Amino acid sequence: MKTRVRKATMTNKERVEALLRREKPDRVPFWPGGTSFAVLCQGGSIADRYTCEPKVMSRVYQAEKKACHEFDWVFAPNFMALRANRGAFGGEVGLPTNKYSQGQFVVKFAVETAEEVMALKQPDVKTIYSSLMDFYKWVIQDEDANKPFKATFGCLSVMNTAAGIAGYDKLCKWMLQKPEIAHHLIRLAADYQIATAQYFSDIFGVNRILPTGANAAASNQLISPKHFEQFALPYLKEVHQKVLAMGFKHLQQHPCGEHNLNLPYWQQVPLGDPGIFYLGNEVDLETAANYFPNDIIEGNLDTTVIQCGTPEEVYQEARKVIEQGKSLSNGFILRPACELPPLAPVDNIRAITRALNDFGWYD
Repeated sequence: MKTRVRKATMTNKERVEALLRREKPDRVPFWPGGTSFAVLCQGGSIADRYTCEPKVMSRVYQAEKKACHEFDWVFAPNFMALRANRGAFGGEVGLPTNKYSQGQFVVKFAVETAEEVMALKQPDVKTIYSSLMDFYKWVIQDEDANKPFKATFGCLSVMNTAAGIAGYDKLCKWMLQKPEIAHHLIRLAADYQIATAQYFSDIFGVNRILPTGANAAASNQLISPKHFEQFALPYLKEVHQKVLAMGFKHLQQHPCGEHNLNLPYWQQVPLGDPGIFYLGNEVDLETAANYFPNDIIEGNLDTTVIQCGTPEEVYQEARKVIEQGKSLSNGFILRPACELPPLAPVDNIRAITRALNDFGWYD
């Protein structure tokens, strides 16, 4: 099917900026989170995306920037030295080594026992990130028509950080058997997230810098709503409140996975003015919009269809999500339910762009 062409009146940067002003853009923007996909398209490896070497990080940045122009995406570079960040508390993280490994993996968790949790010390954020600051400052200065934020950085992933220190299984077990240990672990994670936000705020300020987070470890596939209220909610509220108090205006939170029963609790977590609530395909867009009427809704194109479907199936799935998202009064950004699959066929990605140009325009 040939794409119907309509003349754009906004860049992707301007589309997101309009949404942040609570105005309607000319067309739905697409924010893919497609760093690994972009790197592979330019002949790199998925491991490059998780490498902390500034020269490699520069190539990754340029690859993502190029892909955003080629596929008409929002460009939102993320300040996450993922390998260093996930090993911040002393664990060991491995890099993907073949095409069947699409992300980094834990070689050794920082702690194995409750006693080790209680003895764990808070890492120095400055030590973790200081060697990358020259690269980050260069990214901040680089402007682009697809780049609404100078950069984004992770500092709201409280539960994922806690689970990454000890393992998802141990965190869940301690919630049931040793709640004081679970609380201490989550407290460490929350303090680390707050310290990260403060460090980036001190270095780069808050103008056009977007704090982000993902919290799959708080999904109902892992914990009950009761345990979300007891263990996740207090720390998420605190971290969000403190990050907003630093002067950041907008926060982007991704409750990854099944969170329908958690939505009444998520509603108590402030996101900014407005914030961006980024959904997996388990949560209906309209349902989320009713809980977050003052925030932008982002999501929730099924990644399985993007990875395994035909171009026509991807096109029709994107059409369905775009048309539902356009109907929301909150403002809407199209995004995959989780990160864009690195090995997705290029024709499937082009099908998303085609659907945006066929159905994404506002009248």
